Amino acid sequence: MHKKNSTSYYKKLTFLLYVFLIAGYHNSASAFFQDTQIQSDSTYNEYKGTVVDIATNTPLAPATISLDGTNISTITNDDGKFLIKVPTSIKDGKLTVSFLGYSDKTISLSSFGDTTSKNGNIKIKLELSVTELSEITIDPTNPETIIKAVMKNRGANYLDDHTIMTAFYRETIKKRRTYVSLSEAVVDVYKNPYISSKNDVIKLYRARKSTDYKKLDTLTLKLQGGPSSTLYIDVMKNPELLFTENMLKTYQFSFAKSTRINDRYIYVLDFKQRPFIDELLYYGKVYIDSETLAMTKAVFSLNLTNKEKASKLFVRKKPARATVYPTVATYNIDYREKNGKWYYGYGRIDLAFKVNWKKKLFNSTYKLNIEMAVTDWKKNIEDSNLKFRDQLKSSVVISDEASGFSDPSFWGQYNVIEPEKSIESAIQKIQKQLKKMN
Repeated sequence: MHKKNSTSYYKKLTFLLYVFLIAGYHNSASAFFQDTQIQSDSTYNEYKGTVVDIATNTPLAPATISLDGTNISTITNDDGKFLIKVPTSIKDGKLTVSFLGYSDKTISLSSFGDTTSKNGNIKIKLELSVTELSEITIDPTNPETIIKAVMKNRGANYLDDHTIMTAFYRETIKKRRTYVSLSEAVVDVYKNPYISSKNDVIKLYRARKSTDYKKLDTLTLKLQGGPSSTLYIDVMKNPELLFTENMLKTYQFSFAKSTRINDRYIYVLDFKQRPFIDELLYYGKVYIDSETLAMTKAVFSLNLTNKEKASKLFVRKKPARATVYPTVATYNIDYREKNGKWYYGYGRIDLAFKVNWKKKLFNSTYKLNIEMAVTDWKKNIEDSNLKFRDQLKSSVVISDEASGFSDPSFWGQYNVIEPEKSIESAIQKIQKQLKKMN
């Protein structure tokens, strides 16, 4: 376990999530045109579908869709929809669909029918795992003993290879209910073994964006950190975020109702900071495989009760006449398993800010969401490293490093997260505006 204290790392994480609110706006855009060998073959088939609860027809998100026998995967969007691109060389493949608390479902690619027709879009219905851990089957040791065992087994339960992961990143900003900014990127993550103290690094291949500055009033709201932020919430690679050597003095742990994931029994532990702790720390849930004691998922939020402290943590720059403070800061990390080893699969951060203006009756509310999903990976057998100049800086503002929505030949060959209806309509509107301007 790293010997960093929780305070220093907690400040490091929030630094990566600084928000800039600037009167007027400045926009510098540059395109990335670098070649990649990972998933560069344009010969692929698309398979679309929607994942729902079999009883209620409610969309399930983020459900994981994996191509059996490979490292290719994707996730559903908030509407439960997905699209996965499979090399044409794989004709008899099968997809496994997984979601927390539900039984896995395996579907053959042939079940999708003609992928070029509407029949290629199918509905996949998952059933709740009705068999749950009873009180008797739960280990009688206290939850604090279990969380300590999780950290002790970290080296055995998680990837111990150097890997290169291809990932899709998306960042959105909403003013009330309207999307005003959308940035997306394809990146390669050079991931070190989980027991290594070296930081993971990112290479940016291509980024694109769409921004409507008119709907931001006279503000440019920018998020600093980009894909690096979603890597830092990998609490098993960076345990000092939550689970320091002094974690039992900082946090209280308790059992919640158990569940299942990937047809495996899962302990669920609640945690919150102890009452006498003055810092703004975290509260949430961790999900732990009952057999191996590997953490499979974590969902946690930052305590924002002290508005002044919270504002200083997140807001890097703002107009003097505006008061800005966060109202939501929630983090979600999902792990996937292959051959007995778990690894980073999906990370998501949701933030919300309220902007109060002096001498103005109404305030403004902004919601920011960033998410990154690993869509493919391979072992970095030669342990090749990125040169410093090729590494994406943790201080990056992705919206400043992206071109407009273009180059469909590049984006078409990558697995990306399907856009929600609201995002899709926002893109279409801006594309229409661009056509009129041209």
